[in-house]
Amino acid sequence: MKVCVVGGGPAGMMAAIMAGRNGHRVTVIEKNEKLGKKLYITGKGRCNLTNDCDKDTFFDNVISNPRFLYSAYSFMDTKKLEAFFEELGLKLKVERGNRVFPASDHSSDVTGALKREMDRLGITVIYNTRVRNLVLDNTEFTGIITDKGEEISAEGLILCVGGSSYQSTGSNGESLIFSEMLGLKHVKPEPSLVPLVTKERFVKDLQGLALKNIKISVYRDKKKIFEDQGELLFTHFGVSGPLILSASCHLKEEDYKKDIRLVLDLKPALDEKKLDERILSDLSKYRNKQFGNSLKDLLPSSMIPVFVDLSGIDPQKKVNSITKCEREKLLRLFKGFELKITGNRGFDEAIITRGGISTKEIDPGSMRLKKYENIYAAGEMIDLDAYTGGFNLQIAWSTGALAGNSI
Repeated sequence: MKVCVVGGGPAGMMAAIMAGRNGHRVTVIEKNEKLGKKLYITGKGRCNLTNDCDKDTFFDNVISNPRFLYSAYSFMDTKKLEAFFEELGLKLKVERGNRVFPASDHSSDVTGALKREMDRLGITVIYNTRVRNLVLDNTEFTGIITDKGEEISAEGLILCVGGSSYQSTGSNGESLIFSEMLGLKHVKPEPSLVPLVTKERFVKDLQGLALKNIKISVYRDKKKIFEDQGELLFTHFGVSGPLILSASCHLKEEDYKKDIRLVLDLKPALDEKKLDERILSDLSKYRNKQFGNSLKDLLPSSMIPVFVDLSGIDPQKKVNSITKCEREKLLRLFKGFELKITGNRGFDEAIITRGGISTKEIDPGSMRLKKYENIYAAGEMIDLDAYTGGFNLQIAWSTGALAGNSI
């Protein structure tokens, strides 16, 4: 059977390989000049290709429609994926947070291993080509028409066109075009795992400062919608870093019209009583100095001027003159350093896309579109997303593998 795969990203390459191993004649249509272009920049160029975790942990990290993934993950779970790559000759290593990388630290080795297997299976790849239209006979797919006017006939189609994030790699929201073409329900695509923009101008003074082992809480109006502990990075526009990327998964575009507050606990290891004792100790140590020069043991140097300003305490005031009320203000600031979130940095800086083809349109046991006899979908173009750490790529591998095996 002749199968056409549209999109040569992780889901597309995996789907092509699985279909090829089942004896199908596979043609991949890729808009870019090479396969896996987005893979080259994932994991800062090292390709965090999955997370070496158990099943429960994986599903705990899937945000949208985790139940839909049960069959796909069962078919190609983390352990099976690692074995798959090792069989292709790719050596792997596991790092902090169970993140899995190629031992070489080169994303190109992941793509190279997949391409060699595709070559071995005789899979044809057509580069620098887009699909302009699909040829349908009622509910049956019979071929594609390319942007060059060429018609390619096929008996099965797997759509793996990706999302809208990192648009320089070709992820330009084509999933919506195909949804409209096929009459599918589509969840509005939005940036996710994306840095956030704050209202406060002082963040520019903190640009480049990384805070580790802090706790953040995100509130929408007065409701807490996210809480976690880890690392945050200040930027010229607001905040980024692992904690912020995870928090962004819980914020939709409509939320930025509401009151979104980011509250930092700078000393989560200390309760208020112990923190008060720590502040008293430090103030006693610097009792003869000006207040502006008394916080170097408690805060990074770049944060001290901002912190002093927000405290409302005169920086030239002698430490031994600070009142109990002023000390309580300091304590509240350490435990509740607040920023107002006004937006995000959009698809250009988003790692993934939230939204896409509704999972209600797809049979979870095969990845086939319910309305069509021989069209399947996989990867980021579906309304599936997860936290950072290799989970989103695992979704792509799993759905791509199931689609390729089912067709």
